Amino acid sequence: MSLRERLEAFGGTNPADIRGDVSPRAASRNSRAYQELKSHMHMALLDRIDLEAMETLTPERLRDELRNLVEKLLQEENVVINEQERRGLVRDIQYEMLGLGPLEPLLADPTISDILVNNSQQIYVERCGVLEQSDVTFVDDAHLMKIIDKIVSRVGRRIDESSPMVDARLPDGSRVNAIIPPLALDGPVLSIRRFSVIPLTMENLLEFKTLVPEMAELLASLTKAKINILISGGTGSGKTTLLNILSGFIPAHERIITIEDAAELQLQQPHVVRLETRPANIEGRGEVTQRALVRNALRMRPDRIILGEVRGAEALDMLQAMNTGHEGSMGTIHANTPRDALTRLENMLGMAGVNSMPKVMRSQIASAINVVVQVARLTDGKRKVIGLQEITGMEGDIITMQEIFCFRQTGIGEGGVVQGHFAATGIRPRFTDRLRAYGIPLADELFDPLRRFE
Repeated sequence: MSLRERLEAFGGTNPADIRGDVSPRAASRNSRAYQELKSHMHMALLDRIDLEAMETLTPERLRDELRNLVEKLLQEENVVINEQERRGLVRDIQYEMLGLGPLEPLLADPTISDILVNNSQQIYVERCGVLEQSDVTFVDDAHLMKIIDKIVSRVGRRIDESSPMVDARLPDGSRVNAIIPPLALDGPVLSIRRFSVIPLTMENLLEFKTLVPEMAELLASLTKAKINILISGGTGSGKTTLLNILSGFIPAHERIITIEDAAELQLQQPHVVRLETRPANIEGRGEVTQRALVRNALRMRPDRIILGEVRGAEALDMLQAMNTGHEGSMGTIHANTPRDALTRLENMLGMAGVNSMPKVMRSQIASAINVVVQVARLTDGKRKVIGLQEITGMEGDIITMQEIFCFRQTGIGEGGVVQGHFAATGIRPRFTDRLRAYGIPLADELFDPLRRFE
């Protein structure tokens, strides 16, 4: 996007509608007078900016130049505002011209994990698993629409009436979904799933009590020993975060290929190839699905394939890859229990056109996947690894599983805080022999059912 397009990406009041002097009497940044002043300053800046000269400036220098120009305009037009309003006006104009407008303060807040724009006047954020309404608003739907256009154009995608839904991402990896009229009845809708610039680590999960050190040690060992892992959970339960952390235990000498609908994983290894799907263009052509990328990845000599989310026909190719030498591959799936995850996989094989008997499909699933890790967001907003189950094979037409670790909820405390503890079931898993072969022995105490892990 050119500098002019970035500077003009503001859908506020039409300057032709502004008559006479603009002087905000209200301190509120959402007041009509304040929005008129900001729009007026914006248009006045466009008339004075030398675009060719400013194209060569760094973002920091450009921000300083905009501040100086706004200050000069305020003096020339003798606008009466206090120092706090002046600083806020300068900051907001910088946000509009160089960033994502009203969303910038929310994106700068590290405690916010989700930003949910229901319409131009209603924005919710999630902090610590709890939704709350923000006092941030857009001027109108046109303003919100231009911010959406700015986001999707950065990644080479488009959104309009002929293509009213789009998935995109921000430079920091945050996932973006937008849907506009006629599908959205009350105006454009924008959802942003935040991702930390600095990826979370296993130490962070231990600090948040998402799991206990013994479980963390076991999960790290499974990754190093090339155990095929499927991470299951509901929306917002932390599946991708856990997948990203587990991938950090993959040895640096291995070649990893990641396949995602919208790139979210932030692997730290040196030998990583990242692939992303592509939606169809306006003519309905050019779509590249996850299944096509998985098939292509098999020709790229991967040691491991990491699938951001299994959701369709690509499940068949993923299972075949796990069964044909690409051990240690991982993926996530939406499901409420490990058993539901296997049922969904079986349904996805049907989507891929597999006409085999159910027993044959289940046998393929049982031979490909070794461990299912279940994560959940509890009623208090905290995320937990609530189960770790091993797939042991087939018994008749049924896939057999055994639970190794679980989270046992005992009640609800003050303030709605979930109470409970982690525990082993007492079953010694079959994969201990494989871990031992990789030089990773596990102590017997790890599986003691009488031990409580706090």
